[in-house]
Amino acid sequence: MKVLAALFVAAAVLIGIEFALGAAHAGDVQLGNPCMSRTFAGDVVQRVVLQGLDHAACRLHTSREELVLSLTSPSHRREEALRAGLLRAVDEAVQRGDIPGVVAGPLKELARKAPIEKLISGGISLADLF
Repeated sequence: MKVLAALFVAAAVLIGIEFALGAAHAGDVQLGNPCMSRTFAGDVVQRVVLQGLDHAACRLHTSREELVLSLTSPSHRREEALRAGLLRAVDEAVQRGDIPGVVAGPLKELARKAPIEKLISGGISLADLF
């Protein structure tokens, strides 16, 4: 019985210490403002896609995460924002030197004409576009 009581007290002390060290806020999520410039780790494709999503989310006055979660339902307004965001992200990648200017033209044409809703729904793959 004393051992059980000691374990209970030890557990309570450990929980108290965790809360004192900030465990109550450990699950809080701080979403980044998509309208603020930020840098992304990863390869060029990841950076361009994340930056394009940020630009689209800013244009739609939402977070990038909410935008991605909303992609399951079709929306003409969202498709326009995604296209505009990707076009801007390609331009910025060229300015940074991540993408050669020669490649920017075909990428921008793909962003303008790719069937985004079909890509999202899985009705077509990127390989089908090339």
